[in-house]
Amino acid sequence: MYQYFNSEGEIIYVGKAKNLHRRVNSYFQKDHQSSKTRQLVAHIADIRYVVVDSEQDAFLLENNLIKKYQPHYNILLKDGKSYPSICITREPYPRIFKTRTINKKWGDYYGPYSFGNTVDLMIELIHKLFPIRSCNMPMTAEQIERGKFKVCLKYHLKTCCGICEQKVNKEQYAIWVTQARKIIRGDGHEISRQIEDEMYRLSAEMKFEEAQREKEKLELLRQFCSKTIITNTSAGDVDVFGYDEQDDNVYISMLHVHNGSIVQGQTIEYKKRLDEAKEEILGMGMMELREQLGSTTREVIVPFIPDGFDETLHVYIALNGDKKKLLDLAMQNVRQYKLDRIKQADKLNPDQRAVRILGELQRMLNLPTLPALIDSFDNSNINGTNAVAGCVVFRMAKPSKQDYKRFEIKTVEGADDYASMREVVRRRYNHVVEEGGKLPDLIIADGGIGQMHAIREAEIGRASCRERV
Repeated sequence: MYQYFNSEGEIIYVGKAKNLHRRVNSYFQKDHQSSKTRQLVAHIADIRYVVVDSEQDAFLLENNLIKKYQPHYNILLKDGKSYPSICITREPYPRIFKTRTINKKWGDYYGPYSFGNTVDLMIELIHKLFPIRSCNMPMTAEQIERGKFKVCLKYHLKTCCGICEQKVNKEQYAIWVTQARKIIRGDGHEISRQIEDEMYRLSAEMKFEEAQREKEKLELLRQFCSKTIITNTSAGDVDVFGYDEQDDNVYISMLHVHNGSIVQGQTIEYKKRLDEAKEEILGMGMMELREQLGSTTREVIVPFIPDGFDETLHVYIALNGDKKKLLDLAMQNVRQYKLDRIKQADKLNPDQRAVRILGELQRMLNLPTLPALIDSFDNSNINGTNAVAGCVVFRMAKPSKQDYKRFEIKTVEGADDYASMREVVRRRYNHVVEEGGKLPDLIIADGGIGQMHAIREAEIGRASCRERV
């Protein structure tokens, strides 16, 4: 999801794209017939983005931002319409229904969901699985005992339990509501297994139509088990921070959640001057980002406890649930920002990119020097005959094709990959030594520990490959 800003720092357009680079390029690399689009492009001064996990999350986040900021060029989406949620009322005998109005005094809300028909199907499924009442009668236990209500047609159709005439006890009704709540929360795995078993049973009995209906129920349940966290009324108001670093560069992202909806996102970059601790840097970044976004939220989620933050804040690390998913999303955003910054720097300075990549390789393999020169070997044969080998060379992380070599195995009979490797390495580096050339900083072979030992055992004049493999 991306946002365009004008020179005054105002959001003028919110959009979503699977390929952000391609979508943004389309605005600037062609002539637009639409005057509205030309005006939009003329006013773009900056772009920011938020990474999400799914198309559904992108829909919801786009909706949140448009409703909050009313960007000038998102005219067609300024209808104020909310996505639907599922409500479980706080009545003595709760109801479950779809709503677009959130009032936490009425009950518990789940969602919203970007596709209304999905909510309709889920509620229909819940009423098929559990005979929970769907009427809006204000029932109390006293009224039921006085016989104020009578069962309706839905009881006779077996879609309602008839609680209004005490056809079922209160404890059983509460169990059904609890199970329905688990399904909506995405914790319906036990019920999913039951439906799956029933589907296979019906299929084995050749009742394919009934099995198909069970399969549709199962797919719907599994879809709800991965509900969105972009908008979730249980999240409340909270600021969520992500942290990452690369060499002396530090990246901190913030997601601002208001009334359970992500409404702002921002990432900043620091350059370490001294050997500052990450706890100190995160505390500094939290204050700066909260000031930039004007946040007064007292609840803050972080990947680790920072130093120097406002002691009136409630700062904690989320370990599970929706708030852990928000923390994971903040971390995903900061990593993506870091990656984009690295790619941008690599384009401006290709040599710096090569040094960075080789430096990472040096650290990963614990090499004494930067692997500026790398040789890579592989052997091949046809059922033990026509044995050959190849050597591919890299200089400063780039293929050096003029140095590539192809060898025909001369001293090895049959398919002996280890002996072939020893011969090729010996021939290759004896020639390098005789010519006064430079031995590689790193040798790579296609194979396993046996090929590595074969290279180490190769006799190469006065030189040794032991520390380069």
